[in-house]
Amino acid sequence: MRKLIIVTMISIVITTISFYSCRNNKHSQFNNNEDSLKAVIAHGEYLANHVAACIHCHSKRDFSKYSGPVIPGTEGGGGEIFDIRTATLYGKNITPDTATGIGSWTDDEILRAITKGISKNGDTLYPLMPYKHFNKMDKKDLISIIAYLRTLKPIKNNVPARGPKVPLSAIYPVEELQASLEMNICPDKSDTVKYGEYLVTVGDCTGCHSTVINNKFNAELLLGGGGMFKKDSFAVFAANITPDSTTGIGTWTEEIFLNKFKLYRERKNYDYDPGKYNTIMPISDFAGMTDEDLKAIYAYLRTVPPISNKVEKYPK
Repeated sequence: MRKLIIVTMISIVITTISFYSCRNNKHSQFNNNEDSLKAVIAHGEYLANHVAACIHCHSKRDFSKYSGPVIPGTEGGGGEIFDIRTATLYGKNITPDTATGIGSWTDDEILRAITKGISKNGDTLYPLMPYKHFNKMDKKDLISIIAYLRTLKPIKNNVPARGPKVPLSAIYPVEELQASLEMNICPDKSDTVKYGEYLVTVGDCTGCHSTVINNKFNAELLLGGGGMFKKDSFAVFAANITPDSTTGIGTWTEEIFLNKFKLYRERKNYDYDPGKYNTIMPISDFAGMTDEDLKAIYAYLRTVPPISNKVEKYPK
């Protein structure tokens, strides 16, 4: 185990000598390899917790609080249940535990799971895991996430296998996955709209804020809301986040959009039991995005086709 970790960290340090920050696309200048590694891990922590939000799916969430914040001490340990129409799924253990997590996985095996949906033993992962979106991520961002996952506290938690109700081969999107990640480039943040589009892809906003029919997104309602999510104590429909002025966010200013997230940077604003008026959206996690990134997302959402689709957030 110790030898594996040392070899992995050495590999990451070598990679990060030429690492540049996706956020400004300029080569990072570090004093030494230790500083390089710290910067990469910090970037991976930001992405995994606040943009790609790996941690909120792969931890236990407390839905007695608004937006189901992660229960401290369960980060990456898996076990959260996703009971959807076609399967009962469990968030996998992605901590470095060698028996029940990914501690014995190589970087390439983790990368393949994240971007191709194929586990260490060759099993295909259910596409609720948005690997087809992660498949479009800048490889340097992916390396940062892997470096961060290596630093998580190992948690021994043997997560149950999924219970599929349809053959996975019928919905595994092989044809949509790129064979190589080398050409994936995070846009320069100066190109606000393109950078925002990249963040929306990494954050899998489409996956929740769209309508799914027969396990496929309805192309006419992308980001138009309508997807229903259920937990034991509540049910909620995803909002229309297109710039439609009547049913979407077309009348929202940039300030209104930012404040929707910034409110939940303070624990007191989500540390209460909302009962049936809760949300599956981990807005208390996404609130950790920088203002700059939130502004880029807003700028991109202003460019998508407006969709007239009135969504009642909570079913009557």
